[in-house]
Amino acid sequence: MTTRTTLAPRPVEIAIVVRDKVMLGIVHGLTDLFRITDDLSRVRLGMDAPVVRLSHFADTGAGGIMRTFDTVPDAPNAVESAIGSATRSATRSDVPSVIIIPPCETAALGIETDRKWSDWLTARHAAGAVLGSICGGTFLLAQTGLLDGRRATTHLICAPDLATMFPAVQVDFDALLTEEDDLITVGGVMAWTDLGLVVVRRLLGAVAMMETARFMMIDPPGREQRFYSTFSPEMGHGDAAILKTQRHLHARGPLKASVTDMAGWSGLELRTFARRFHGATGLRPNEYHQRLRIEKAREMLETTTTPINQVAYDVGYGDPGSFRLTFSKLMGLSPRDYRKRFGHTAGLQP
Repeated sequence: MTTRTTLAPRPVEIAIVVRDKVMLGIVHGLTDLFRITDDLSRVRLGMDAPVVRLSHFADTGAGGIMRTFDTVPDAPNAVESAIGSATRSATRSDVPSVIIIPPCETAALGIETDRKWSDWLTARHAAGAVLGSICGGTFLLAQTGLLDGRRATTHLICAPDLATMFPAVQVDFDALLTEEDDLITVGGVMAWTDLGLVVVRRLLGAVAMMETARFMMIDPPGREQRFYSTFSPEMGHGDAAILKTQRHLHARGPLKASVTDMAGWSGLELRTFARRFHGATGLRPNEYHQRLRIEKAREMLETTTTPINQVAYDVGYGDPGSFRLTFSKLMGLSPRDYRKRFGHTAGLQP
């Protein structure tokens, strides 16, 4: 028989930033995830009192940034409305353990015209809060300056803008999640599940994380954005000779082409072609062609049951072993594992 107790330690507080035009699906999803964690943890630990306290913070205008939702409203400091003042120093007793910044409806709204939110976050971070951002929320986190010199990620579509706007941030275009002691970032709108599980693991342990993941039937963290990215070559560079070669390559698909062939299509001398191609596309000619072939392989692995060795031959690799190595290097998964995860049909062949 399990002995239940109401003598619980003070619950760990997780706060969610609710700004104008925030993606409410993410706010509600995280709210449900942490409530599920709390319910499961109480059962496992035999406790009646809350294990997790979840708060929403919003800018109330004249009242400043305040708690507008609280699952444990009678907790100590729950009525400490003055915490909302962005200019007031925060103390450890009134600061959530983790503060999460969801994205807004557009990446442009990730930047604030004033520093109210960034100052508020900076003060809570200085008092010991871990800050986490999701997708476009990383723009607000970068605006605090706390990411300068640090590795971070955001949605792969927004990553170039983040790198341009905040050059001091080490933007990782492939990572779905970056994690340090005090800062966590995830890329992709649905990566809120990854961040939520990481937060549960850090505050309540791996058992609580896996318990929550199993209940919600979601994968624990460990994915990468490159699993989902497609090859989107630069075509707007304005170099007509290079663009001519690119169009030839795309029309030919995975058919073999040498750098000499590519230079011939452009009408340029070989060395000039190689230099201008790299300058225009950011890739060497052979790398570009390789990306096209791997992209075709991805399509085949997702939509057909063609054996992997045949996929290798069909995209121009005479050696299936070389194809597997190249595919794994670029995609982060072997062809077999990629097909198991993203294939659209059942009973796939090895």
